[in-house]
Amino acid sequence: MGKKVFVVGAGMAGLSSAIRLQHAGYEVEIYEQGSKPGGKMHQIKAEGFTFDVGPTLVMMPSIYREVFTLAGRNPDDYIPMKRLDPMYEVYFKDEPYRHYEVSSDLTKLMEMVEKKGPENARGFLQYLSEIYTRYQVALDHFITRPFRNKKDIYNPFMMQQALKLKTFDSADHMMASFMPDKDLQQMLSFQTLYIGVSPQKGPSLYNIIPMIELLYGVWFIEGGMHTMAEGMARLFEELGGKIHYNHKVDEILIAGGKALGLAVKGKAVKSDYVISNADFPYTMTHLIKENSARGKYTNEKIDSMDYSCSCLVFYWGMDKTYEKLAPHTFVISKDLDDNLTRIFDGRLIEDPSIYLHVPSQVDPSMAPEGKSSFYTLIPVSELGTGTYEWNEKTISHYREKAFETLSQIPGLENIREEVTLERIFTPKDFEQSFSAYRGATFGLQPTLRQSNHWRPQAKSMEVEGLYFTGSSTHPGAGVPIVLQSGKICAEELRRDEPGDEFK
Repeated sequence: MGKKVFVVGAGMAGLSSAIRLQHAGYEVEIYEQGSKPGGKMHQIKAEGFTFDVGPTLVMMPSIYREVFTLAGRNPDDYIPMKRLDPMYEVYFKDEPYRHYEVSSDLTKLMEMVEKKGPENARGFLQYLSEIYTRYQVALDHFITRPFRNKKDIYNPFMMQQALKLKTFDSADHMMASFMPDKDLQQMLSFQTLYIGVSPQKGPSLYNIIPMIELLYGVWFIEGGMHTMAEGMARLFEELGGKIHYNHKVDEILIAGGKALGLAVKGKAVKSDYVISNADFPYTMTHLIKENSARGKYTNEKIDSMDYSCSCLVFYWGMDKTYEKLAPHTFVISKDLDDNLTRIFDGRLIEDPSIYLHVPSQVDPSMAPEGKSSFYTLIPVSELGTGTYEWNEKTISHYREKAFETLSQIPGLENIREEVTLERIFTPKDFEQSFSAYRGATFGLQPTLRQSNHWRPQAKSMEVEGLYFTGSSTHPGAGVPIVLQSGKICAEELRRDEPGDEFK
Protein backbone atom coordinates (compact mmCIF):
# COMPACT_ATOMS: atom_id res chain seq x y z
CA MET A 1 0.00 0.00 0.00
CA GLY A 2 2.78 2.41 1.02
CA LYS A 3 0.66 5.50 1.81
CA LYS A 4 2.56 7.82 4.16
CA VAL A 5 1.05 8.83 7.51
CA PHE A 6 2.52 11.43 9.87
CA VAL A 7 1.49 11.33 13.53
CA VAL A 8 1.92 14.39 15.75
CA GLY A 9 2.95 13.10 19.17
CA ALA A 10 4.05 9.76 20.58
CA GLY A 11 1.42 9.62 23.31
CA MET A 12 -0.57 6.47 23.98
CA ALA A 13 -3.23 7.24 21.39
CA GLY A 14 -0.69 8.26 18.76
CA LEU A 15 1.34 5.08 19.30
CA SER A 16 -1.84 2.99 19.23
CA SER A 17 -2.83 4.44 15.85
CA ALA A 18 0.70 4.28 14.48
CA ILE A 19 1.24 0.62 15.36
CA ARG A 20 -2.06 -0.42 13.81
CA LEU A 21 -1.43 1.50 10.59
CA GLN A 22 2.20 0.40 10.27
CA HIS A 23 1.09 -3.21 10.76
CA ALA A 24 -1.57 -2.72 8.05
CA GLY A 25 1.04 -1.66 5.50
CA TYR A 26 1.16 2.13 5.78
CA GLU A 27 4.44 4.02 6.12
CA VAL A 28 4.12 5.80 9.45
CA GLU A 29 6.37 8.40 11.05
CA ILE A 30 5.82 10.04 14.44
CA TYR A 31 7.04 13.53 15.28
CA GLU A 32 7.42 13.87 19.05
CA GLN A 33 8.35 17.12 20.80
CA GLY A 34 9.92 15.32 23.77
CA SER A 35 12.87 12.99 24.14
CA LYS A 36 10.80 9.95 25.16
CA PRO A 37 7.61 8.23 24.03
CA GLY A 38 4.40 8.24 26.04
CA GLY A 39 3.30 11.86 26.33
CA LYS A 40 2.10 12.29 29.91
CA MET A 41 3.07 8.65 30.47
CA HIS A 42 6.56 10.08 31.00
CA GLN A 43 9.18 9.15 33.57
CA ILE A 44 11.58 10.93 35.90
CA LYS A 45 14.85 9.33 37.02
CA ALA A 46 16.94 11.03 39.70
CA GLU A 47 19.56 9.74 42.17
CA GLY A 48 18.45 6.14 41.70
CA PHE A 49 14.73 6.90 42.12
CA THR A 50 12.22 6.29 39.29
CA PHE A 51 8.84 8.05 39.09
CA ASP A 52 6.07 7.81 36.53
CA VAL A 53 4.98 11.38 35.72
CA GLY A 54 1.34 10.75 34.85
CA PRO A 55 -0.75 7.54 34.93
CA THR A 56 0.13 5.01 37.63
CA LEU A 57 -2.74 2.54 37.85
CA VAL A 58 -3.47 -0.22 35.30
CA MET A 59 -7.10 -1.10 34.63
CA MET A 60 -8.46 -3.32 31.85
CA PRO A 61 -5.10 -5.03 31.15
CA SER A 62 -6.57 -6.84 28.14
CA ILE A 63 -6.65 -3.50 26.26
CA TYR A 64 -3.00 -2.87 27.10
CA ARG A 65 -2.14 -6.31 25.76
CA GLU A 66 -4.27 -6.08 22.61
CA VAL A 67 -1.94 -3.84 20.61
CA PHE A 68 0.90 -6.37 21.05
CA THR A 69 -1.15 -9.46 20.21
CA LEU A 70 -2.44 -7.66 17.10
CA ALA A 71 1.12 -7.62 15.81
CA GLY A 72 1.71 -11.26 16.71
CA ARG A 73 3.81 -10.49 19.79
CA ASN A 74 3.65 -11.86 23.33
CA PRO A 75 2.66 -8.90 25.55
CA ASP A 76 4.60 -10.37 28.46
CA ASP A 77 7.81 -9.71 26.52
CA TYR A 78 6.97 -5.98 26.51
CA ILE A 79 4.76 -5.23 29.53
CA PRO A 80 5.12 -7.85 32.29
CA MET A 81 2.29 -7.24 34.78
CA LYS A 82 1.23 -8.39 38.21
CA ARG A 83 -2.17 -8.08 39.84
CA LEU A 84 -2.47 -6.18 43.12
CA ASP A 85 -4.59 -7.34 46.03
CA PRO A 86 -5.77 -5.37 47.84
CA MET A 87 -6.11 -2.99 44.92
CA TYR A 88 -5.65 0.02 47.17
CA GLU A 89 -6.34 1.37 50.63
CA VAL A 90 -8.73 4.23 51.38
CA TYR A 91 -8.60 6.52 54.39
CA PHE A 92 -11.28 9.02 55.37
CA LYS A 93 -10.08 11.98 57.39
CA ASP A 94 -11.49 11.83 60.89
CA GLU A 95 -10.25 11.44 64.48
CA PRO A 96 -8.78 8.84 63.90
CA TYR A 97 -8.86 8.17 60.14
CA ARG A 98 -11.38 5.56 59.00
CA HIS A 99 -9.55 2.88 57.01
CA TYR A 100 -10.58 0.38 54.33
CA GLU A 101 -8.74 -2.17 52.23
CA VAL A 102 -10.43 -2.48 48.84
CA SER A 103 -10.04 -5.85 47.16
CA SER A 104 -11.22 -7.16 43.81
CA ASP A 105 -11.91 -10.51 45.49
CA LEU A 106 -15.70 -10.66 45.74
CA THR A 107 -15.59 -12.57 49.02
CA LYS A 108 -13.40 -9.93 50.65
CA LEU A 109 -15.51 -7.16 49.13
CA MET A 110 -18.67 -8.61 50.59
CA GLU A 111 -17.05 -8.85 54.00
CA MET A 112 -16.33 -5.13 53.78
CA VAL A 113 -19.78 -4.02 52.63
CA GLU A 114 -21.70 -6.43 54.89
CA LYS A 115 -20.09 -4.73 57.88
CA LYS A 116 -22.16 -1.72 56.79
CA GLY A 117 -25.39 -3.71 57.12
CA PRO A 118 -27.65 -5.68 54.76
CA GLU A 119 -29.13 -2.58 53.08
CA ASN A 120 -25.69 -1.48 51.90
CA ALA A 121 -24.71 -5.01 50.91
CA ARG A 122 -27.85 -5.44 48.79
CA GLY A 123 -27.34 -2.00 47.28
CA PHE A 124 -23.73 -2.78 46.41
CA LEU A 125 -24.74 -5.89 44.46
CA GLN A 126 -27.58 -4.00 42.78
CA TYR A 127 -25.10 -1.28 41.75
CA LEU A 128 -22.77 -3.87 40.18
CA SER A 129 -25.64 -5.46 38.28
CA GLU A 130 -27.06 -2.14 37.07
CA ILE A 131 -23.77 -0.59 36.01
CA TYR A 132 -22.54 -3.79 34.35
CA THR A 133 -25.65 -3.76 32.15
CA ARG A 134 -24.95 -0.15 31.16
CA TYR A 135 -21.28 -0.98 30.60
CA GLN A 136 -22.17 -3.66 28.06
CA VAL A 137 -24.35 -1.18 26.15
CA ALA A 138 -21.59 1.46 26.22
CA LEU A 139 -18.95 -1.05 25.10
CA ASP A 140 -21.03 -2.43 22.24
CA HIS A 141 -22.46 0.81 20.88
CA PHE A 142 -20.51 3.86 22.09
CA ILE A 143 -16.95 3.35 23.39
CA THR A 144 -15.73 1.26 20.46
CA ARG A 145 -17.27 3.15 17.53
CA PRO A 146 -16.94 6.58 15.93
CA PHE A 147 -19.72 9.06 15.14
CA ARG A 148 -19.01 10.49 11.71
CA ASN A 149 -22.48 11.71 10.90
CA LYS A 150 -25.59 12.74 12.81
CA LYS A 151 -27.36 9.66 11.52
CA ASP A 152 -24.80 7.50 13.37
CA ILE A 153 -26.43 8.55 16.64
CA TYR A 154 -29.77 10.07 15.66
CA ASN A 155 -31.57 6.92 14.58
CA PRO A 156 -34.19 4.86 16.42
CA PHE A 157 -31.83 2.03 17.39
CA MET A 158 -29.07 4.25 18.78
CA MET A 159 -31.49 6.50 20.61
CA GLN A 160 -32.89 3.41 22.28
CA GLN A 161 -29.35 2.38 23.33
CA ALA A 162 -28.62 5.89 24.61
CA LEU A 163 -31.67 5.73 26.88
CA LYS A 164 -30.31 2.50 28.39
CA LEU A 165 -27.19 4.38 29.54
CA LYS A 166 -29.27 6.60 31.87
CA THR A 167 -26.67 9.35 31.65
CA PHE A 168 -28.72 12.17 33.16
CA ASP A 169 -27.94 11.26 36.77
CA SER A 170 -24.61 12.21 38.39
CA ALA A 171 -22.09 9.63 39.58
CA ASP A 172 -22.34 10.51 43.26
CA HIS A 173 -26.15 10.69 43.23
CA MET A 174 -26.39 7.27 41.60
CA MET A 175 -24.20 5.74 44.32
CA ALA A 176 -26.33 7.35 47.02
CA SER A 177 -29.43 5.78 45.48
CA PHE A 178 -27.95 2.32 46.01
CA MET A 179 -26.05 2.63 49.31
CA PRO A 180 -26.95 4.88 52.24
CA ASP A 181 -23.44 4.64 53.77
CA LYS A 182 -21.48 7.79 52.91
CA ASP A 183 -18.08 6.08 52.96
CA LEU A 184 -19.20 3.47 50.43
CA GLN A 185 -20.75 6.15 48.23
CA GLN A 186 -17.55 8.16 48.13
CA MET A 187 -15.27 5.13 47.78
CA LEU A 188 -17.22 4.13 44.69
CA SER A 189 -17.61 7.50 42.99
CA PHE A 190 -14.36 9.45 43.43
CA GLN A 191 -12.85 7.45 40.53
CA THR A 192 -14.41 9.85 38.04
CA LEU A 193 -11.42 12.03 38.96
CA TYR A 194 -9.30 9.45 37.07
CA ILE A 195 -10.69 11.10 33.94
CA GLY A 196 -10.75 14.62 35.32
CA VAL A 197 -14.44 15.18 36.10
CA SER A 198 -16.15 15.60 39.47
CA PRO A 199 -18.56 12.85 40.60
CA GLN A 200 -20.92 15.74 41.31
CA LYS A 201 -21.04 16.57 37.59
CA GLY A 202 -19.85 13.43 35.80
CA PRO A 203 -22.65 11.31 34.31
CA SER A 204 -23.52 8.23 36.35
CA LEU A 205 -22.27 6.06 33.49
CA TYR A 206 -18.74 6.79 34.72
CA ASN A 207 -19.46 4.61 37.72
CA ILE A 208 -18.28 1.88 35.36
CA ILE A 209 -14.75 2.89 36.44
CA PRO A 210 -14.93 1.44 39.98
CA MET A 211 -16.90 -1.49 38.56
CA ILE A 212 -14.01 -2.26 36.18
CA GLU A 213 -11.59 -2.14 39.11
CA LEU A 214 -13.76 -4.44 41.20
CA LEU A 215 -14.47 -6.99 38.46
CA TYR A 216 -11.17 -7.01 36.57
CA GLY A 217 -8.65 -5.85 39.14
CA VAL A 218 -5.84 -3.30 39.35
CA TRP A 219 -2.46 -4.23 37.90
CA PHE A 220 1.13 -3.01 37.97
CA ILE A 221 3.57 -3.02 35.05
CA GLU A 222 7.13 -3.93 35.96
CA GLY A 223 9.29 -0.81 35.78
CA GLY A 224 6.25 1.46 36.04
CA MET A 225 3.74 2.72 33.51
CA HIS A 226 6.42 4.17 31.24
CA THR A 227 7.29 0.56 30.39
CA MET A 228 4.06 0.53 28.35
CA ALA A 229 5.14 3.60 26.39
CA GLU A 230 8.61 2.17 25.78
CA GLY A 231 7.11 -1.19 24.77
CA MET A 232 4.75 0.38 22.26
CA ALA A 233 7.53 2.55 20.79
CA ARG A 234 9.77 -0.51 20.53
CA LEU A 235 7.04 -2.51 18.79
CA PHE A 236 6.33 0.34 16.38
CA GLU A 237 9.99 0.56 15.39
CA GLU A 238 10.27 -3.22 15.08
CA LEU A 239 7.42 -3.02 12.55
CA GLY A 240 9.42 -0.48 10.53
CA GLY A 241 7.97 2.78 11.86
CA LYS A 242 10.08 5.86 12.59
CA ILE A 243 9.93 8.18 15.61
CA HIS A 244 11.54 11.62 15.37
CA TYR A 245 12.19 12.70 18.96
CA ASN A 246 12.84 16.33 19.91
CA HIS A 247 10.89 17.41 16.82
CA LYS A 248 8.13 19.84 17.83
CA VAL A 249 5.55 20.31 15.08
CA ASP A 250 4.91 23.95 14.21
CA GLU A 251 1.92 23.50 11.90
CA ILE A 252 -0.27 20.97 10.14
CA LEU A 253 0.00 21.95 6.48
CA ILE A 254 -3.38 22.33 4.79
CA ALA A 255 -4.26 23.58 1.33
CA GLY A 256 -7.43 23.27 -0.70
CA GLY A 257 -9.18 21.48 2.13
CA LYS A 258 -6.57 18.70 2.28
CA ALA A 259 -3.84 17.84 4.80
CA LEU A 260 -0.48 17.86 3.03
CA GLY A 261 1.95 17.16 5.86
CA LEU A 262 3.71 19.05 8.63
CA ALA A 263 5.94 22.03 9.23
CA VAL A 264 8.73 20.95 11.55
CA LYS A 265 11.75 23.03 12.49
CA GLY A 266 11.13 25.39 9.61
CA LYS A 267 10.84 22.65 7.00
CA ALA A 268 7.82 21.20 5.21
CA VAL A 269 7.52 17.40 5.22
CA LYS A 270 4.84 15.87 3.02
CA SER A 271 2.51 12.95 3.68
CA ASP A 272 -0.78 11.47 2.45
CA TYR A 273 -2.44 11.60 5.88
CA VAL A 274 -1.92 13.43 9.17
CA ILE A 275 -3.01 12.28 12.63
CA SER A 276 -2.74 14.74 15.51
CA ASN A 277 -2.22 13.15 18.91
CA ALA A 278 -1.50 16.60 20.34
CA ASP A 279 -4.24 17.70 22.73
CA PHE A 280 -7.24 18.54 20.51
CA PRO A 281 -7.70 22.12 21.83
CA TYR A 282 -3.97 22.74 21.35
CA THR A 283 -4.16 21.31 17.82
CA MET A 284 -6.98 23.68 16.93
CA THR A 285 -5.45 26.80 18.46
CA HIS A 286 -1.77 26.23 17.60
CA LEU A 287 -1.28 23.72 14.78
CA ILE A 288 -4.12 24.55 12.38
CA LYS A 289 -3.69 28.08 11.04
CA GLU A 290 -6.61 28.25 8.59
CA ASN A 291 -9.87 29.29 10.25
CA SER A 292 -11.91 27.34 7.70
CA ALA A 293 -10.04 24.15 8.60
CA ARG A 294 -11.17 24.37 12.22
CA GLY A 295 -14.88 24.20 11.50
CA LYS A 296 -16.87 25.06 14.61
CA TYR A 297 -13.78 24.86 16.82
CA THR A 298 -12.86 28.53 16.75
CA ASN A 299 -10.63 29.98 19.47
CA GLU A 300 -13.76 31.26 21.20
CA LYS A 301 -15.42 27.85 21.07
CA ILE A 302 -12.30 26.10 22.39
CA ASP A 303 -11.99 28.54 25.27
CA SER A 304 -15.65 28.16 26.23
CA MET A 305 -15.49 24.38 26.59
CA ASP A 306 -15.28 22.59 29.94
CA TYR A 307 -11.85 21.32 30.91
CA SER A 308 -10.81 18.59 33.29
CA CYS A 309 -9.08 19.26 36.55
CA SER A 310 -5.32 19.41 36.62
CA CYS A 311 -2.87 17.83 39.05
CA LEU A 312 -0.12 18.88 41.39
CA VAL A 313 2.32 16.00 41.84
CA PHE A 314 5.16 15.76 44.33
CA TYR A 315 7.73 13.10 43.46
CA TRP A 316 9.58 12.30 46.68
CA GLY A 317 12.60 10.12 47.22
CA MET A 318 12.30 8.70 50.74
CA ASP A 319 15.25 7.59 52.87
CA LYS A 320 13.61 4.38 54.15
CA THR A 321 11.21 1.59 53.23
CA TYR A 322 7.67 1.17 54.59
CA GLU A 323 6.76 -2.44 55.21
CA LYS A 324 3.01 -2.03 55.68
CA LEU A 325 2.30 0.74 53.15
CA ALA A 326 0.06 -0.14 50.18
CA PRO A 327 1.22 0.58 46.60
CA HIS A 328 -1.89 2.76 46.14
CA THR A 329 -3.50 4.82 48.90
CA PHE A 330 -6.32 7.37 48.69
CA VAL A 331 -7.02 9.80 51.53
CA ILE A 332 -10.44 11.44 51.23
CA SER A 333 -11.09 14.97 52.44
CA LYS A 334 -13.27 15.41 55.51
CA ASP A 335 -15.64 17.52 53.39
CA LEU A 336 -15.34 15.91 49.95
CA ASP A 337 -18.15 18.03 48.50
CA ASP A 338 -16.26 21.24 49.34
CA ASN A 339 -13.01 19.72 48.09
CA LEU A 340 -14.58 18.86 44.72
CA THR A 341 -16.32 22.23 44.42
CA ARG A 342 -13.04 24.07 44.96
CA ILE A 343 -11.22 21.95 42.35
CA PHE A 344 -13.72 22.97 39.69
CA ASP A 345 -14.47 26.57 40.70
CA GLY A 346 -10.81 27.53 41.01
CA ARG A 347 -10.42 28.38 44.70
CA LEU A 348 -7.41 27.35 46.78
CA ILE A 349 -8.15 23.99 48.43
CA GLU A 350 -7.94 24.03 52.22
CA ASP A 351 -8.52 20.31 52.80
CA PRO A 352 -7.42 18.42 49.67
CA SER A 353 -7.83 14.74 49.03
CA ILE A 354 -4.50 13.01 48.44
CA TYR A 355 -3.43 10.05 46.30
CA LEU A 356 -0.17 8.31 47.25
CA HIS A 357 1.50 5.79 44.94
CA VAL A 358 4.56 3.87 46.09
CA PRO A 359 5.84 1.92 43.06
CA SER A 360 8.89 0.66 44.94
CA GLN A 361 6.55 -1.43 47.11
CA VAL A 362 5.86 -3.56 44.03
CA ASP A 363 9.11 -3.07 42.10
CA PRO A 364 12.08 -2.37 44.42
CA SER A 365 14.23 -1.41 41.41
CA MET A 366 12.33 1.92 41.28
CA ALA A 367 14.23 3.18 44.34
CA PRO A 368 17.75 2.67 45.72
CA GLU A 369 18.15 -0.19 48.17
CA GLY A 370 16.57 0.64 51.51
CA LYS A 371 14.67 3.63 50.09
CA SER A 372 11.23 4.32 48.55
CA SER A 373 9.73 6.29 45.68
CA PHE A 374 6.64 8.34 46.57
CA TYR A 375 4.24 9.83 43.99
CA THR A 376 1.90 12.22 45.82
CA LEU A 377 -0.93 13.70 43.74
CA ILE A 378 -3.46 16.41 44.59
CA PRO A 379 -6.29 17.14 42.10
CA VAL A 380 -6.35 20.91 41.53
CA SER A 381 -7.94 23.45 39.17
CA GLU A 382 -6.81 23.83 35.58
CA LEU A 383 -5.17 27.15 34.70
CA GLY A 384 -8.23 28.72 33.07
CA THR A 385 -10.32 28.20 36.21
CA GLY A 386 -7.76 28.66 38.96
CA THR A 387 -7.93 31.92 40.89
CA TYR A 388 -4.40 31.73 42.32
CA GLU A 389 -0.87 31.79 40.93
CA TRP A 390 1.42 28.77 40.77
CA ASN A 391 4.30 30.15 42.80
CA GLU A 392 6.36 28.86 45.73
CA LYS A 393 3.73 30.09 48.20
CA THR A 394 1.02 27.97 46.53
CA ILE A 395 3.29 24.95 46.26
CA SER A 396 4.30 25.29 49.93
CA HIS A 397 0.62 25.48 50.92
CA TYR A 398 -0.15 22.19 49.17
CA ARG A 399 3.08 20.51 50.27
CA GLU A 400 2.20 21.23 53.90
CA LYS A 401 -1.35 19.94 53.38
CA ALA A 402 0.09 16.73 51.90
CA PHE A 403 2.42 16.28 54.87
CA GLU A 404 -0.38 16.97 57.35
CA THR A 405 -2.64 14.46 55.63
CA LEU A 406 -0.17 11.64 55.09
CA SER A 407 1.45 11.90 58.52
CA GLN A 408 -1.79 10.50 60.01
CA ILE A 409 -1.26 7.20 58.19
CA PRO A 410 0.47 4.55 60.32
CA GLY A 411 4.17 4.47 59.50
CA LEU A 412 4.26 7.97 57.96
CA GLU A 413 4.30 9.98 61.16
CA ASN A 414 7.74 11.43 60.31
CA ILE A 415 7.22 11.89 56.56
CA ARG A 416 8.52 15.48 56.55
CA GLU A 417 11.95 14.38 57.76
CA GLU A 418 12.14 11.34 55.49
CA VAL A 419 11.99 13.15 52.14
CA THR A 420 15.51 13.39 50.67
CA LEU A 421 14.66 14.32 47.07
CA GLU A 422 11.79 16.28 45.53
CA ARG A 423 10.61 16.92 42.00
CA ILE A 424 7.33 18.72 41.24
CA PHE A 425 4.82 18.94 38.38
CA THR A 426 2.25 21.74 38.53
CA PRO A 427 -0.53 22.55 36.02
CA LYS A 428 1.96 24.89 34.34
CA ASP A 429 4.34 21.97 33.82
CA PHE A 430 1.59 19.86 32.24
CA GLU A 431 0.86 22.77 29.90
CA GLN A 432 4.48 23.44 28.99
CA SER A 433 5.83 19.88 28.83
CA PHE A 434 2.91 18.15 27.13
CA SER A 435 0.99 20.98 25.41
CA ALA A 436 -2.00 20.24 27.65
CA TYR A 437 -4.41 23.09 26.98
CA ARG A 438 -4.76 25.26 30.13
CA GLY A 439 -2.79 22.57 31.97
CA ALA A 440 -5.90 20.34 32.08
CA THR A 441 -4.27 16.96 32.66
CA PHE A 442 -7.11 14.91 31.17
CA GLY A 443 -8.18 17.28 28.37
CA LEU A 444 -11.83 18.10 27.83
CA GLN A 445 -14.14 17.13 30.66
CA PRO A 446 -16.34 14.14 29.78
CA THR A 447 -19.55 15.92 30.71
CA LEU A 448 -22.77 14.80 29.05
CA ARG A 449 -22.50 17.54 26.40
CA GLN A 450 -18.85 16.69 25.74
CA SER A 451 -19.22 12.93 25.35
CA ASN A 452 -19.96 10.50 22.50
CA HIS A 453 -21.14 12.37 19.36
CA TRP A 454 -20.75 15.76 21.08
CA ARG A 455 -17.04 15.13 21.68
CA PRO A 456 -14.45 15.86 18.96
CA GLN A 457 -14.30 12.86 16.66
CA ALA A 458 -11.38 11.08 14.98
CA LYS A 459 -12.11 12.25 11.44
CA SER A 460 -11.97 15.90 10.47
CA MET A 461 -15.11 16.95 8.61
CA GLU A 462 -13.39 20.05 7.19
CA VAL A 463 -10.02 18.69 6.02
CA GLU A 464 -9.50 15.61 3.90
CA GLY A 465 -6.79 13.34 5.24
CA LEU A 466 -6.73 14.85 8.74
CA TYR A 467 -7.53 12.84 11.88
CA PHE A 468 -7.42 13.34 15.64
CA THR A 469 -6.82 11.08 18.60
CA GLY A 470 -6.15 11.40 22.33
CA SER A 471 -7.93 12.13 25.59
CA SER A 472 -9.88 15.17 24.33
CA THR A 473 -11.40 13.16 21.48
CA HIS A 474 -14.00 10.41 21.51
CA PRO A 475 -14.26 8.15 23.50
CA GLY A 476 -12.36 10.10 26.21
CA ALA A 477 -9.63 10.03 28.84
CA GLY A 478 -7.99 7.27 30.85
CA VAL A 479 -5.28 5.01 29.40
CA PRO A 480 -7.52 2.12 28.21
CA ILE A 481 -9.96 4.56 26.62
CA VAL A 482 -7.16 6.57 25.01
CA LEU A 483 -5.77 3.35 23.52
CA GLN A 484 -9.25 2.75 22.13
CA SER A 485 -9.21 6.28 20.70
CA GLY A 486 -6.08 5.35 18.77
CA LYS A 487 -7.77 2.23 17.45
CA ILE A 488 -10.84 4.17 16.29
CA CYS A 489 -8.61 6.76 14.61
CA ALA A 490 -6.63 4.13 12.68
CA GLU A 491 -9.84 2.44 11.57
CA GLU A 492 -11.35 5.74 10.42
CA LEU A 493 -8.28 6.50 8.29
CA ARG A 494 -8.36 3.04 6.76
CA ARG A 495 -12.04 3.45 5.85
CA ASP A 496 -11.09 6.47 3.76
CA GLU A 497 -8.20 4.86 1.90
CA PRO A 498 -9.52 3.44 -1.43
CA GLY A 499 -6.87 0.73 -1.62
CA ASP A 500 -7.46 -0.54 1.92
CA GLU A 501 -9.66 -3.61 2.31
CA PHE A 502 -10.67 -2.51 5.85
CA LYS A 503 -14.24 -1.21 5.85
